[in-house]
Amino acid sequence: MKKILLIEDHPQMRENLQLMLEMEGFTVRTAEHGRQGVNLARSELPDVILCDVMMPELDGYGVIKALHNEAETMNIPFIFLTAKGERTDVRGGMNLGADDYLTKPVEQPELLARTKSALRVKQLQDQLKERIQLQQTINQLHQGMLSEHWQKTLGQLA
Repeated sequence: MKKILLIEDHPQMRENLQLMLEMEGFTVRTAEHGRQGVNLARSELPDVILCDVMMPELDGYGVIKALHNEAETMNIPFIFLTAKGERTDVRGGMNLGADDYLTKPVEQPELLARTKSALRVKQLQDQLKERIQLQQTINQLHQGMLSEHWQKTLGQLA
């Protein structure tokens, strides 16, 4: 089951979004403000983060900056979810590294589609990382076999 971290300071909005996601089968962890969200992201390592921009203690921009500076959290898909829908707001969020930007009020089909899309991208990134690691292991084994072969060959010539 995929784990979503929802960082939203408005209780009613947080509950509504959580319900929408849970009805779709996601496990949802929630945070009331940015600092709590950063701490939960570090400890839970969710599959996707949905984050409001305007919040007390640490805003969404601070959240994404904090998480993108850490190796463990920098590749978690990050979707801003906010009432700030001006072009400059969207561009600013995307420039900070957000994977998507949803404006409130968001309808359930759009929320689910964007969340699933982010999860699919994450899944493909994870598969690519695994294949790269496998290829590196194969290359190391191949190098070892070649080295052993040449040592034997050179030893027979001596």
